[in-house]
Amino acid sequence: MRVHSRGGSPVAVEAKSNEIPAVRNLLNAFASLAGAVITIDAMHTQHDTAQVILGRGADYVMTVKANMPTLYKQLKKLPWAAVPCVSCVSRDHGRRARRTIKAVLAPAWIEFEGAAQLAQLRRTVIKKGKKNVEVVYLITSDRDADPATLAARVRSHWEIENRLHWVRDVTYLEDKSLVRTGNAPRVMASLRSLAISLLRLDAHANIAAANRHHARDPKRTLQLLQTT
Repeated sequence: MRVHSRGGSPVAVEAKSNEIPAVRNLLNAFASLAGAVITIDAMHTQHDTAQVILGRGADYVMTVKANMPTLYKQLKKLPWAAVPCVSCVSRDHGRRARRTIKAVLAPAWIEFEGAAQLAQLRRTVIKKGKKNVEVVYLITSDRDADPATLAARVRSHWEIENRLHWVRDVTYLEDKSLVRTGNAPRVMASLRSLAISLLRLDAHANIAAANRHHARDPKRTLQLLQTT
């Protein structure tokens, strides 16, 4: 299990613990995060985590899912049909995605630390003729962010997930690694992230294909290390 800062540096999670206190410890390591906006996974949508972020002078954008059942139901029942929306369309890897977001000021009865706005984000993805619709709800302490800005922040968060964490899990099989004791997991996580970063800097979009390319000729790896 791991938690990452925005730059991708791994932070160890203590045995018999989990990612939630690890994120708070990471945030507390900064004397100030003034002006920053912290995007975070749904499992970290916690009152205490919000307090830590606000206490460091930052704002948050959090996803609300079933782990916060009362808040989730409150957001789902809001009259979203009457709220104007902002949409954008993207196309990549044979996929067409439309993202539609609606945002409203948080009513006083939303009892969540620092809540200023609530949002509904609908993602409609069409790939190979198949349509998939996902609706998520957001809560943010940033009162001034417009819907398009909120959508961009969420998309940026998931791009980091897809470009780093997903590659480590799927391409490098990190979750199946038997290296689990001492400092070895942290060292291996850093090496995986380093390899991904070097390949990205060398303009490789597909990390699995890049690994195969370099495995065919060890000189390519040496050249990559020397020039990147």
